[in-house]
Amino acid sequence: MTTPPVCDYEGSDYQTSFWDQGGREYEDRTEAIALKRLLPKSGNLMLELGAGAGRNTARYKNFKKVVLLDYSTTQLQQAQARLGQSNRYIYVAADVYRLPFVDDLFDGATMIRTLHHMAEAPKALQQVRNVLGPGSSFILEYASKLHLKSIIRYLFHKQDWSPFSLEPVEFVKLNFDFHPITVKKWMHDIGFQIERTLTVSHFRLGLLKRIVPTSILVGLDSIFQWTGSLWQLTPSVFVKATLGGERNGSIPDEIIQWFKCPACETAALVSKGDHLHCPSCDSDWAVNSGIYDFRKPSNK
Repeated sequence: MTTPPVCDYEGSDYQTSFWDQGGREYEDRTEAIALKRLLPKSGNLMLELGAGAGRNTARYKNFKKVVLLDYSTTQLQQAQARLGQSNRYIYVAADVYRLPFVDDLFDGATMIRTLHHMAEAPKALQQVRNVLGPGSSFILEYASKLHLKSIIRYLFHKQDWSPFSLEPVEFVKLNFDFHPITVKKWMHDIGFQIERTLTVSHFRLGLLKRIVPTSILVGLDSIFQWTGSLWQLTPSVFVKATLGGERNGSIPDEIIQWFKCPACETAALVSKGDHLHCPSCDSDWAVNSGIYDFRKPSNK
């Protein structure tokens, strides 16, 4: 089955170069505030899509278990090193366009700084919808094309694409900005109900971050985040969406019951120690050092 291209961070030092040493404390702290405001008070099983090296994972403390999903195994290895050994965290390498989970499994999901790599974002969002159960919550962050810097650049003829047009713009290969109206429509069409919207990173300017103390910028951003219900003019937008219905109070006891074969969508996988076997299509999915690898069958 052909799927859209994937942005692969295999072997990348993204966590170190971009976050730890890249002067992104302001962005990290403002995103933490947004997450705290949007996360439900409790939950059983959280799916963190685009988990990377686990920068946000510890912030999901209200959930009993967290599945960290990323396409890169090296990113997941870094997350393991960060979070330590715990049966609370499950690591899965997989393509977001072919999620290897049974339907209605999770009662919470996040996708932070990940949608902007999706060439076919509605397909990815539909996959998330499929694995979320009734009454679940989904926190989505997306890169907006309608931010003030983009508008000013367009008005002064410094960029060719319009921030006001509804279609996504690919400004670098597999890096997209989206119009807020378009994202809202996608979410609605898929079946999500948007409950809250927060605008984040109001002061994401290099000059401001150099001359104004980070704590002041974070405090101001915290105040202005609430304007997200009125307008979305920041480079980063957070939305909390929910699905109707009553939440399921339990999850399957055996982890293998969570999975389905991404090749044929059969749910009856069989554990073989170092891999999971699909008896329907004869695909084997590797399990290496605690990472379930559903990217490509290991026997084909």
